[in-house]
Amino acid sequence: MGNPVKEFKYVDYLWDDKKAAELGDNQVELFLYRSNILGADLRITNYGGGNTSCKTIEKDPLTNAEVEVMWIKGSGGDIGTLTRDGIAGLYVDRLRNLKNVYGGLEDEDRMVGLFDHCIYDLDSRAPSIDTPLHGLLPFKHIDHLHPDALIAVAAAKDSEQVTKEIWGDTMGWVPWQRPGFDLGLQLEKCLNDNPGIRGIVLGSHGLFTWGDTSYESYVNSLEVIEMASGYIAQKIKGNGSVFGGQKIESLPKNERKEQAAMLIPILRGLCSAENKMIGHFNDSDTVLEFINSNDMERLAPMGTSCPDHFLRTKIQPLVLELDADADLSDSDSVLKQLKPAFEKYKASYADYYEKHKHPNSPAMRDASPVIIIYPGVGMFSFAKNKQTTRVANEFYVNAINVMRGAEAITEYTSLPRQEAFDIEYWLLEEAKLQRMPKEKPLSRKIALVTGAGGGIGKAIADKLAEEGANVVLTDIAEDRLQEALDTFGKDTATYAVCDVTKKESIADAFKKACLDFGGVDIVVHSAGLAISKPIEETTEKDWDLLQNVLVKGQFELAKQAVAIMRKQDLGGDFISIASKNGLVSGPNNVGYGTAKAAQQHMARLLAAELGGDKIRVNTVNPDGVIVGSKIWEGDWAEGRAKAYGITVEELPAHYAKRNLLNEIIYPDDIANGVFALVGVLDKSTGNIINVDGGMANAFVR
Repeated sequence: MGNPVKEFKYVDYLWDDKKAAELGDNQVELFLYRSNILGADLRITNYGGGNTSCKTIEKDPLTNAEVEVMWIKGSGGDIGTLTRDGIAGLYVDRLRNLKNVYGGLEDEDRMVGLFDHCIYDLDSRAPSIDTPLHGLLPFKHIDHLHPDALIAVAAAKDSEQVTKEIWGDTMGWVPWQRPGFDLGLQLEKCLNDNPGIRGIVLGSHGLFTWGDTSYESYVNSLEVIEMASGYIAQKIKGNGSVFGGQKIESLPKNERKEQAAMLIPILRGLCSAENKMIGHFNDSDTVLEFINSNDMERLAPMGTSCPDHFLRTKIQPLVLELDADADLSDSDSVLKQLKPAFEKYKASYADYYEKHKHPNSPAMRDASPVIIIYPGVGMFSFAKNKQTTRVANEFYVNAINVMRGAEAITEYTSLPRQEAFDIEYWLLEEAKLQRMPKEKPLSRKIALVTGAGGGIGKAIADKLAEEGANVVLTDIAEDRLQEALDTFGKDTATYAVCDVTKKESIADAFKKACLDFGGVDIVVHSAGLAISKPIEETTEKDWDLLQNVLVKGQFELAKQAVAIMRKQDLGGDFISIASKNGLVSGPNNVGYGTAKAAQQHMARLLAAELGGDKIRVNTVNPDGVIVGSKIWEGDWAEGRAKAYGITVEELPAHYAKRNLLNEIIYPDDIANGVFALVGVLDKSTGNIINVDGGMANAFVR
């Protein structure tokens, strides 16, 4: 009969029979495979959302008796990327025996600690709060998912009735309840009261489905989702419009990008009043349909319904009262217009906290908005790092889909504010936040590095990313940039082809930094070239090229960087990668040495000018970086060898011997110098760090 999944229209990530056959009868591996393909479609469940499990028979290491073990996604994991070391293994009988000691709803937090007493696999991740929801059900394979279509059903007015209309008696329904042991008991009761059902809809939350095999659970999940999706599609078709129809028109795509790039540094500064944030921008058709609609103003303040959504997006977004085609060129005027809206939002959030807090609630967190809607342009999000802000943005897209579906069915309903607060400030959630690893020194910062396609620039970008920064790689060679980008993890870096001799190209690079990350905090001018010739052989073309790349390029980079940094009002760093040759007079070097000296003095002048903006400007002077440096790939090496009366092959040893430490200098050493200035010496400006092994004639004092 073939694979029925391949007939489904809703899901693009399909079960591969060949791949599954390679896993044989390994039920844990099949459960992981199912988890990954379910988690690969954001319409089914977003990053970190949902949970999957399977139960197997294993040999107890203490008694040699056969026991049932449940394998389940651990706390904080993601089913789309789940691997063997991200799951927990628990004795099923011990987990079910916890019913004997459960003391009711006030006992929920204590129960989570008791899950550790049920551990079978000593390499287990910490069991999640969803553990009893799976353990108290008898099925071998279980999927707990947050599909947009199902949450739309769950969040619709008269959700229980709608569930029966779609699935008849084949689906159970349980009203909203905070996840925990009691919810597991309610699922168990629902199944006992309705034997033979294929799944359960959780009010305002999501879906539970199951099967005897991993494949059967997968197919069951998709069929249930498809039925909900088809039902909603028919409702939307019958209604004739979505979200009450369109209220305003979007700007053309290029104009949206321009507006977003101009505005996002201002928004980032406003959102970073308590903690510096990284940004993300989305102008997808799904977003625009919602933010330009008649119903957006009614629906947005209601907040999201699924706990997984608002834990990442806050309970509601900030909607900007700003014309799509507003003139954003005067950032001071724009800031003056927007600031009251941010103050009002934060005051409202503080009021929400005060009205709903408990005596033992954690302290109020950052009250700044996470999601910001700009009608006609797009949606911004801001969080502590790129992954978190991207995921928050994706979750709000899920929330939009839920609102669309629920409105089409009957009417969208959100969680009561007290229920939302109790999830957001749950002590178990706070404990999870406290377990997060310490942030790296450059976390929450955005760096743009020129000449980052290789050599010193790439080493600098690597170091900044290693220390937590998001990095924008720029270079004139796109192939080098693409190759360099492949060495960075997801959500860490982006790139822009940039010719630093052209201000329009520099502007495009900064636009990329703004749209991808929200702005810029660190700019490192590492792009360069070297020409070594005696004066009579140095042409006007040589002179102009050196001045344009090294000096004019630095000037234009600094000018545009400062404009963005002032919009953000978060300070910043500008680092010039100059050279020992700007301090030391040497033969056959008039063009290069003069340009490097100009870079150094420009940095001092900028430091004197920009201190009031908390923008620090410093210089790193390399010398003799032969191994791994791009400038030594061309005629420069031959020119320097000729100047010193040696061969090119002798250059590394020559340069190492002439410094006081007798050390070879590598690109990584220059990168360490940059990090010292941006990550350690935070009260230093107008300074020069020589990374040259010690050259007495280059000492600056």
